[in-house]
Amino acid sequence: MRDWFDPDAVRRVGTTPDYRFSLANERTFLAWIRTSLALVAGGLAAAQFLPELRVPYLREALAICLLLLGGAVALRALNHWVRSEQAIRLGRDLPVSRFPAVLAVLVGVGAVGLVAVVVIESAGG
Repeated sequence: MRDWFDPDAVRRVGTTPDYRFSLANERTFLAWIRTSLALVAGGLAAAQFLPELRVPYLREALAICLLLLGGAVALRALNHWVRSEQAIRLGRDLPVSRFPAVLAVLVGVGAVGLVAVVVIESAGG
C-alpha cells in the first residue's frame, strides 16, 4: 500500500521497460477507474432517482452495494497497476487475479436481481 502513494517506488524496482508496456498498464488502470466511476454513478443515481420500491430499503441497499463495489474496484485497480508495473520492470509474469471474474459475476447476479425487481414492480402496479 505504501507504493500506491510513492510514484518513485515503482521506478526503483528493476529496469525501465519499453514504454508501450507501461502505457498499456496505465490504460488498463484507467479502464478499471472508468468502471469504478460508473458503479459509483449508478449507486448515486439509484439513491437519488429510483422511486420507492415495495420492498423496504431495496433502493438504499442497491445504492450502497453499487457504491461499495465502485470503491472496491478503484482500490483494486490501483493495487493491480502497481503490482503489474513492478512485474513488468522485473521481467516477471504479470500478476493473476480472480477479481475480474468476481466483478463480472456480481454485476451479472445484480442485473438478474434487478430484472426480477422490475418485473415484480411492473406486475404489481
